[in-house]
Amino acid sequence: MAFTEQDIECMSLALKLSQFGRSDVGANPMVGCVITRDDKIIAQDYHQLYGDGHAEINALNQINHEAENTKLYVTLEPCSHYGKTPPCVAALINAGVKKVFIAMIDPNPLVSGKGIKILQDAGVEVDIGLLENEAKDLNRGFIKRMQTGMPFVTSKIAMSIDGKIAMKSGESKWITSEASRNDVQILRSENQAIMTGSKTVSNDNPKMTVRLNNSKSKPLRVVIDSNNQIIDKSLNIFSSDAGTLILNNSNSEILSNGKLDLKSALRQLGKKGINTLLLEAGSGLNGAMLEAGLIDEYIIYTAPVILGSDASSMINIPLNKMSEKIELNILDIRQIGSDIKIRATLK
Repeated sequence: MAFTEQDIECMSLALKLSQFGRSDVGANPMVGCVITRDDKIIAQDYHQLYGDGHAEINALNQINHEAENTKLYVTLEPCSHYGKTPPCVAALINAGVKKVFIAMIDPNPLVSGKGIKILQDAGVEVDIGLLENEAKDLNRGFIKRMQTGMPFVTSKIAMSIDGKIAMKSGESKWITSEASRNDVQILRSENQAIMTGSKTVSNDNPKMTVRLNNSKSKPLRVVIDSNNQIIDKSLNIFSSDAGTLILNNSNSEILSNGKLDLKSALRQLGKKGINTLLLEAGSGLNGAMLEAGLIDEYIIYTAPVILGSDASSMINIPLNKMSEKIELNILDIRQIGSDIKIRATLK
């Protein structure tokens, strides 16, 4: 159907509201809700905290659940099952909501399509697909985990203009500008976990925390440690600023080559409710993740510097023929300080 300008504005607002829950909803999707009566907004809210009221309930609370002759705009199909909270569809029906606009169907098999059917069977008019692409992009991590059991993986790489990430000695501070490093802090805050390899931990002793004023985000720090090298508890990775998970041969599946099964590792994180994972690693782990087909998106910060032929390349993956080249689809390019930030996916 054709949506009105006001419909689009209301769902846009719901999408903006939903993002306020990014750091607090945990394994749940980010959801926003707007309620109107006579074309005027009378309530708006979002899913604020994992285990607490969903966006629709929070919005209905503002009007004491008196929603006769209202339109409700929600970024995700209302739930129809008992989880941490009662089903939202029952609350909408009981409150007297006349029409519900849903941006996207819930990929959770416990819900998918069931909430819509219950609303329609109760006589509530339902329209689906308003700003659907925007809603899917917002909750791409939740969608992927529901569909595959694994989080959405973004690989962050800071490199020189000749594609190098560290000197031969391992020195890598700092290739990119302060502006890019600050941008990375925002990127970290938008992910539930940050993953690196044992070599990076040993060489750089990173803290891998979010260093932003007023940020509540504390992503889980995950280290791939196939050879059980990370045992020194004085390393920064074990600081009290955030949780840490070391994946090694004592708690993870190991392949015949002695390396940790990366797909199995991501499934472990999926079982923990991790929807989004930021990969901040060296060329070895980046290459292994690429070969395993486990990277969904790249964020590449390119600095206008040259590190030379002896420096480490951004990804360790041997290719012998031009036909083996790996092509990227560039989604966005912008300047950050003196650097260029590229967002891309595999073609």
